[in-house]
Order: sequence, then structure tokens, then C-alpha cells
Amino acid sequence: MKKSFVLVLVISVVLSSCVSKKKYTELEGNFNSKNQELVDTKADLMKCRIESESRVSSLEQQVKDLRSDKEKTLEYVDNLTVLSKSASDNIKETLAQMGKKDEYIQHVQKAMTRKDSINLALGFQLKSVLKDGFNDEDIQVDVEKTVVYISIADKLLFKSGSATISSDAKRVLGKVADVIAAQKNLEVMVEGYTDNKPISTAGIKDNWDLSVKRATSVIRVLQNDFNIVPERLIAAGRSEYKPLETNDTVEGRARNRRTRIVLMPQLEQFFDLLEQKVN
Repeated sequence: MKKSFVLVLVISVVLSSCVSKKKYTELEGNFNSKNQELVDTKADLMKCRIESESRVSSLEQQVKDLRSDKEKTLEYVDNLTVLSKSASDNIKETLAQMGKKDEYIQHVQKAMTRKDSINLALGFQLKSVLKDGFNDEDIQVDVEKTVVYISIADKLLFKSGSATISSDAKRVLGKVADVIAAQKNLEVMVEGYTDNKPISTAGIKDNWDLSVKRATSVIRVLQNDFNIVPERLIAAGRSEYKPLETNDTVEGRARNRRTRIVLMPQLEQFFDLLEQKVN
């Protein structure tokens, strides 16, 4: 009986020991599993922390960039406002200047129109005083804008090949001088023209020389005989190079030999007109 009890006790201890070891093994396995989960969780936590810190840093940089962009935008807006005001002021100033220029142009146009009207009246007056005793073919008066042209045939002023004023010429030039004297704001240019026939004498070298000498002779008559102030007078020679007609005929050459008196506004008056301020 005693042996049986001992045997039962031994079997019980053995069985108990087996159960405890199995449970231990199971617990150890659970421990190891949980421990691994803890390690993995820590690793995930560390990874999340690193990612979070990186994201926070990125967001901070974005915020910094946005602030910088905002400051630049505000500065740009401020500059744009200044520029817009400046541009607006410039536009207003330009429009004002354009208005002044428009008034100025109208002012000049009115002055030019007035000058044209004066010259038309001057041309009519010249035609009236020169028509008595002279053929229309020998004296022609033309008005072009601000200039009056008086073309006088060679035969009324000079002998052939000569630069000496004829006696009849002074009668023509006297009538012209009366009109010139009454218009003190005009300059007077006298141009000499010849045909293409060569000339060479003791006192005249060629047609250039002849055309200039004839213009100078007319100038001297206007100055010395009719008291036209020399500051208003200009002498010019055109020689044979501005013909009205062909030089192949006697009639054509006669037309080309002429003296032209040009009445024109003084340049100083135009400069003064351009410098005038429009009120």
C-alpha cells in the first residue's frame, strides 16, 4: 500500500513537472513574441519620429519660403503701385504735352496760313504793278506756299553776254523794289540763269560767272538805287543747270536766260515762331 502511494506521488510530481515546463515554454514563447513586437514597435516609433521630424522640417521650410514669397509679393505690389502711379503721372504728362503740341501745331498752321494769304496778296500786287508796259511772257509772278517768285526775262535786264544792267531794267526793278520796301519781313534772293551756250570774255569766265555777276548786278541796283537794306539781299548763280525749256531752240534758250527774284520769309522769323510758347 505504501509503495503504491509512493508510486502515485512520483507519477503526480512527474506529471506536474511536465505541465509546468510546457507552460514555461509557452510563456517563454509569448515573452519572446511580445519582446519582438516591442522591438518592432520601437523601431516603427523611431521611424515615425524620424519621418515626422523630416516632415516638420520640410513644413517649416515651406512656411519660411511662403513668408519670403509673401514679403517679395508685398514688395512687388508696393513697387507696382509706385510704378503705376509713376506711369499714370507720365501718361498724364504725355497727354498734356500732346495737347500743348497740338495747340502749337495749330498755332503754326494759322501763322503759315496767314503767311500764305499775305504772299497771295503780295503776288497779286506784284502782278498789278508789273503788268503795265511789260509783256506777260517777260515777267511772271508765281506764289508757292510761303515764297513769291518773280521771273524776269534776260532781254529786259541785260544785253547779250553782259552783266551790266540796262536803263530799262531799272524801271522794272524800281517797281519790284517798291513792293519789297513795303514788306520789311521778307528776304530777297536774286538768282541768275543762263542758257548752255559757252561764254568766255575778258570779264566773264563762263556761265557760272555770268549768272552770279548778273545776280550781283541786280542786288546792287536794289541796294544803291532803291535803298533796300543789304542784310535782306542774297545773290546766287544757277548757270545753265536749271533750264525751263530745251536749249536746242532759240526760243528755249531765250526762256532759259532769266533772272529770278525770290521773296521769302526771313529764317529768323520762322525760328522765333517755332520758339513761341502757346498760351
